[in-house]
Amino acid sequence: MIVELSDTTTNEINKKITGLREEGGALTLGRVLTLVITPDCEENLASAIEAANFASREHPCRVIVALQADRSAAARLDAELRVGRDAGAGEVVVLRLYGELADHADSVVLPFLLPDTPVVAWWPASAPETPAEDPVGKLAIRRITDATLASDPLAAIKSRLPGYSPGDTDIAWSRITYWRALLASAIDEPPHEPIERAVVSGLKAEPALDILAGWLASRIDGEVTRVVGTLKVELHRASETVTLSRPQEGLTATLSRTSRPVALIPLARRDIPDCLAEELRRLDADEIYREALTGLDKVIYQ
Repeated sequence: MIVELSDTTTNEINKKITGLREEGGALTLGRVLTLVITPDCEENLASAIEAANFASREHPCRVIVALQADRSAAARLDAELRVGRDAGAGEVVVLRLYGELADHADSVVLPFLLPDTPVVAWWPASAPETPAEDPVGKLAIRRITDATLASDPLAAIKSRLPGYSPGDTDIAWSRITYWRALLASAIDEPPHEPIERAVVSGLKAEPALDILAGWLASRIDGEVTRVVGTLKVELHRASETVTLSRPQEGLTATLSRTSRPVALIPLARRDIPDCLAEELRRLDADEIYREALTGLDKVIYQ
């Protein structure tokens, strides 16, 4: 069910939420966190809510969307409340902020935060340079960005390090979780030789590959090169080469090693809902992500 409130106030919205919750029998006790989403435009709204609804089935939460609408209009607050099947396993509060109100999203969001539950902030597209210093970011203990949709994805993922604070992460990082696991598993097997060099290849505008290269650079002493080409990662040892590759739009990856049989592994590109659900599983600092950002400075681009 979707209920729209025009030119309203935070008190009126909260009263309506309480009424809808009582009618539906939902309890705030079932919510484990509050997810605050700040899309940069109306076009990103539907996909962001869809991703949040998917993630809420694993992490029941209240989703608050703060959308900065027409800044030239008179100050006004419109709301859209979603419950039931339109809100996953929680409830969705869409706030459209007009005029001067658009510059005070944190103050408008504050009355809707669930008591005694952690707050996670997510910027689906453009994000502040220092998420922890952003007014909405200051409300959260976990802050999620996504360099993939930036106008310059490489510059965006590289900018995450100067503005990093414990609790920051990026969707590009969770996109490569399975890649990291497969590569780590492969090199844990004999001959247990150090990796002398690595090559990460793929689309130029794919920050997930850049952060993968940064992760490798933070973990090995050898040279890590990032190139544009087919989607694959090569790890070179003295006696063997480990290659993990996949067609760009494929669902199955190939893991090959010198003098060993080739293995076929399911490895589809992870979509945003799946990545968001993973990021909500941990609310502490991700030190490996920070180290991967640090490793970006060691990557050689060709």
